Amino acid sequence: MAKFKCNVCGQTFEADRMPDKCPICMADSSHIEELVEAGAQAETTLRKKGFNTNSNVYTVVYAAVIVVIVAFLLAFVASSLKETQDANVANDTKGQILTALGYDKTSIDVAATYAEKVKDNLFVDGELKAYDGKFNTSYGKLVSDGILHVFSATTANGEIAYVIPVVGRGLWGGLWGYIAIDESKSKVLGTYFYHESETAGLGARIGESWFQEQFIGKSLWQNGDTLTVVKAGSAIENDPCQVDGVTGATLTSNGVAAMVKDGLTAYKAFLDGAPVEVPKCKSEDESDVCPDACTDMSEQDNVEL
Repeated sequence: MAKFKCNVCGQTFEADRMPDKCPICMADSSHIEELVEAGAQAETTLRKKGFNTNSNVYTVVYAAVIVVIVAFLLAFVASSLKETQDANVANDTKGQILTALGYDKTSIDVAATYAEKVKDNLFVDGELKAYDGKFNTSYGKLVSDGILHVFSATTANGEIAYVIPVVGRGLWGGLWGYIAIDESKSKVLGTYFYHESETAGLGARIGESWFQEQFIGKSLWQNGDTLTVVKAGSAIENDPCQVDGVTGATLTSNGVAAMVKDGLTAYKAFLDGAPVEVPKCKSEDESDVCPDACTDMSEQDNVEL
């Protein structure tokens, strides 16, 4: 059924074809016009111009044009949002580091707290050197290349700490985390672990606080043993280096154990070495090298940032 409109009486009606007269006012067909929707009108126009809208060529060209337009729009949106996305990823990474230090990232201004409490350094030739490059949000490739970032910081409890990043692999994908270590570089003050795609309710539980809090107070190594994760329920009571794994997630737990071991091994020269002096801030006229990152640590022990 098609729609028609009488230009004499202004009424619209439906019919199978153009009527000879208006069924309302009986005006002849010269006063009647067919009402065509926008899409159908466009198709009619194309047909009048010689385009066969039912042909394969038309279908392919039409689809290609739509794909190009959508791709352009997506690229434009992605480009417009990239700066915001990068800032959000960086802020989330800083929140993970602060979590390892005992801060609740959901109740603080992450950017401001990180700037005040944490300082990014590189461990080079046996000493820490201030890092003033672009903030990194991934450390796997850096560690494998021997580029060792060490974050000197103050914990939520006011203790001097170092934080090292660790990266590994679980059952289904990547694992990563941060281990906060006390000033003597002998025990764990806190951790943060997360995953790319571990099973919910099983391996994904490494991201839960109960699992991470087991590491607090544990030794990095003692009597030849290294900090590790063992099968759920098998950790020896009071063992300074053992942490229970997640029940039903043996492979993910093993992945965390390997990640921790590899991380401690990569940073062994830093962790085994003598106390490391944290880089000092430059003079006030050069304070942009170490902005606001060391005020809380400058009066503790011999650490002056």
